[in-house]
Amino acid sequence: MAMSEMHQSELGDFLRSRRAQLSPKAVGLTSGRRRRTPGLRREEVAELAGIGVDWYSRLEQGRAVSPSVTTIDALARALRLTKVDHAHLKALTRSGPRRPFAIETVPEIVRRTVEALTLPAYITGRRWDVLTWNAAAEEVFGFGRLADGERNVLLSMFTRAGTRKLFGSSWTGEAQRMIAQFRATHDLWAGDPAFRDLVARLRAESAEFAAWWERHDIRGIAGGEKALSHPKKGALRLSYATFQSNDDPALKLVIYTPG
Repeated sequence: MAMSEMHQSELGDFLRSRRAQLSPKAVGLTSGRRRRTPGLRREEVAELAGIGVDWYSRLEQGRAVSPSVTTIDALARALRLTKVDHAHLKALTRSGPRRPFAIETVPEIVRRTVEALTLPAYITGRRWDVLTWNAAAEEVFGFGRLADGERNVLLSMFTRAGTRKLFGSSWTGEAQRMIAQFRATHDLWAGDPAFRDLVARLRAESAEFAAWWERHDIRGIAGGEKALSHPKKGALRLSYATFQSNDDPALKLVIYTPG
């Protein structure tokens, strides 16, 4: 079955971004004649992957083709993809049409569990909307002060001066990490109005988001640490871990502990 048009487009963008980042020297090729743009040429990627130039061009152009697992693996090797990028490439080629996105509902038992935790904790959905949180999280992040349509991790990070101040000197690194993690989910929902509108707003209101979004970086979801500069609590270093809900795999629980 051929991929849906929205995933074909994201697949093409992803392949072009990785081709542009790879130098001829990195794959054992001589630079040859002067190049007008950085990175490999399409014919070079096709040769390295052992596939036809026209067929590879169709992939980048978002035309209806369905690569086999063998071809996907060959492209991953040719483009020197990381494990995370390779997995994303596979996900893009497997994805088919989806139902329109709707903001998730947190089951009552899950909501009560989060609220009962004494450590800062909250739940987000696929689009990184903040769906529920507890009192400890409210003290740190102030989700309750936001309007319903504004409770989104990315909107907070890129459009709220208070959030930028909260992250202080770590804001740039954290913001870039968030974009790369969100991109992995976004590409599977590309074309859906809810995701399209969110990205359009972020690009319009944040020059940093607009620039970093074009890099098409991909990162997996993992735990880590955050260094915050809270207006009342002072300097905070928090470790965090994420968990997927069995009630609805779209729900992601984030719990913070003292770093």
